[in-house]
This record gives sequence, C-alpha cells and structure tokens, in this order.
Amino acid sequence: MAKITYIQPNGTEQAIEAKTGWSVMEGAVKNRIRGIDADCGGACACATCHVYVDEAWLSACPPMEEVVNAMLDIVISPRQSGSRLSCQLIASAALDGIVLHVPD
Repeated sequence: MAKITYIQPNGTEQAIEAKTGWSVMEGAVKNRIRGIDADCGGACACATCHVYVDEAWLSACPPMEEVVNAMLDIVISPRQSGSRLSCQLIASAALDGIVLHVPD
C-alpha cells in the first residue's frame, strides 16, 4: 500500500491508501478525488488525470515516457515542471507518501 495525498486547488487535502500496483489515477478514481476524471480509463490518451507532483517528490518518480510528454502538451491547466499523468504513476513503496496537486 502507498499513501497518496491529493491537494485540491483550494488547499483541501485528501489522503488515501492505494494498493501497490494500482496507478495513482486508479486510487484517485476509486476514492472519488475531485478533478481526476480519467476519461480514457488509464490508456494515456486523454490527459484528464493530469496532476502536479509536489517538487519534493519529483526525484522519486520514474522518468517520463515520450507519450506522456506529448499528452501533457494538450492539458487544459498550465503545464508545470511537476506535471504528470496520474495514470502513468504506479503506487509503490518508492511513492509511499507522495503529494500531488490537482490542477484547477
């Protein structure tokens, strides 16, 4: 299990436990995190699971694949250095405690 904290644009925090192997998006959807729509169901085809990884956690994330980088070019909220698709981040011991900011 990995603890994941989602911070809404208004500062409200919601911490969840995600099973190891789940995507961070899957944990958000199963726990009804507002702002993580995941329209494509995790196929890396829509960017509606866009999150900002807290700067303190960027080095713990795996390198971004080119397809993710391309999808981030179409996000509605401004792309930032911590922009990631939550469907491509997998809950693991390495990400236990990760903090994610949900775009406005």
